[in-house]
Amino acid sequence: MSPALTRLEHQRTHRLIPALYDRGAIDDLFDDKDEAAAVFDLDNATNDRLRADAGQLAGIGPDELVTGVPYASVVNAAFTHPNPNGGRFNTSARGAWYAGFEIESALREVIWHHTQWLLEIDRLHDTATKSEYLADFAGEFHDLRDTEGYARCLDPDPAVGYVAGQDLAARLLDAGSLGLVYPAVRNAGGTNIACFRPALVQNVQPGRRITLTWSGGESPEIGA
Repeated sequence: MSPALTRLEHQRTHRLIPALYDRGAIDDLFDDKDEAAAVFDLDNATNDRLRADAGQLAGIGPDELVTGVPYASVVNAAFTHPNPNGGRFNTSARGAWYAGFEIESALREVIWHHTQWLLEIDRLHDTATKSEYLADFAGEFHDLRDTEGYARCLDPDPAVGYVAGQDLAARLLDAGSLGLVYPAVRNAGGTNIACFRPALVQNVQPGRRITLTWSGGESPEIGA
């Protein structure tokens, strides 16, 4: 049995990625910003497609990757460069586009993960800069809101939630699912989306840059 489907139309969702991977990171190497953007997009699109054609991306084919749209490389990277441990609703074989309906939902998620990493290395002193990307979504998504049948998928502990979530996502992906809408695990009352299909990430636009500074505690200072 699968979660219920919901017809979703939502604009300006919020995704945060390390600024190191942002297209703007190479702008300073070029006098012409349009030229910099073109080189960045061409290089990333070519690399991803070559890897897919060579069978190096077992979870996604070259026909699924997007081209000819603004920030195509940013969209494709979410699917072709997954975390080695996977995420809540994806394995290491194929990524997904995760975003929050609210900036707070996206922010709390990245803060939690970065804080866990700092705790593991016993160093709660760090500065991390995140780049925001806005995107729109329209389509029928499986919905985990207002249901108790998938509580394990939303467990805050990755050892529980990720195992259950990845199993569910694998079954849905095989059945042709577009993705999942679900309650934000780190931001009570918020909503997140995990989109399984690159072509559904629409109208991508850069947002703000956010700097997070840890100074010995688990709650960082948040600055622009």
